[in-house]
Amino acid sequence: MKQRIEEVKKNFLRQELASPDLLEKFRLQFLVKKGEINSLFEEFKKLGKEEKKEVGQLLNNLKKEAQEKYDQAKTLLGSGSVQKEKEEDYSLPGKSVGQGSRHPLSLVQNKMITIFKEMGFSISEGPEIEDDWHNFSALNFPENHPARDMQDTFFIEKDISLRTHTSSVQVRVMENCAPPIRTISPGRVYRNEAISARSNSFFHQIEGLYIDKGVSFADLKQTLFLFVQQFFGEETKVRFRPSYFPFTEPSAEMDIYLGTDSEEDYRLTKGTGWLEILGCGMVDVNVLENCGIDAATYSGFAFGMGVERIAMFQYGIKDIRTLFENDKRFLEQFKALG
Repeated sequence: MKQRIEEVKKNFLRQELASPDLLEKFRLQFLVKKGEINSLFEEFKKLGKEEKKEVGQLLNNLKKEAQEKYDQAKTLLGSGSVQKEKEEDYSLPGKSVGQGSRHPLSLVQNKMITIFKEMGFSISEGPEIEDDWHNFSALNFPENHPARDMQDTFFIEKDISLRTHTSSVQVRVMENCAPPIRTISPGRVYRNEAISARSNSFFHQIEGLYIDKGVSFADLKQTLFLFVQQFFGEETKVRFRPSYFPFTEPSAEMDIYLGTDSEEDYRLTKGTGWLEILGCGMVDVNVLENCGIDAATYSGFAFGMGVERIAMFQYGIKDIRTLFENDKRFLEQFKALG
């Protein structure tokens, strides 16, 4: 019996398990129920009591060593360490890397920024977590003023919240820079609103500010009219409607004309043919004074537009939530655009 055990051990030790086929052959020969090692255990049952004590330990060690040899070879084959050089053909072409694409929001925002930079606007950025002064009070939102109800806010603590607009960046610019000021403030903003196909609790804005001597509403209109021509096309019709914002006076909203010929345009414009794309106005004198700018010497205008709204119109996106779901099938549609 001992001699048989030695023969089986020498046999499996000399085996080279360098491929999956050889590994499987080893398992079938030694480790399965009808294999050589199990047949030795069947013979072991017929031995006398005294002989079993000595042979039993040898048999257990034999099975353990065979199993360890099998497990070790299986691990090496799984990691590709065995015969790696033989399996790889370095003359073959390399694996192609999939082409990425910019997010549609990035495409639209970058185009908008480029247009305003060509007009001479610089780019300003600021924190997304703001204090009450920069987010509200400096912008002519007095405490308990009903205008604060226009923007539902995510408060972190009493006077600290997620910014509801990038106008807070403009306040910081006015506090730290002397006129003339010509800047845009792109960034993400947050409002405590119900999420639906047309609105989200966070979105992106680009707000603009121009302050200098003798700035008028005519300058505002011409700046925005030039932007619309550059972004939407030279034949695009625009109109301004009176509106209200606490930080500008007078205030207006700007629409572009889409018409009602198509069902989509009719739906977007609610049958009027006009689509609102931004709000604007002359910077309120209180805001200038709050930021340390002499309102008797300087005047200025401000405007703000949502990137998502324009992106949805530009690419025919019907649900704003699609922009934030990271669905690769949706994002791959924009490969050719950037």
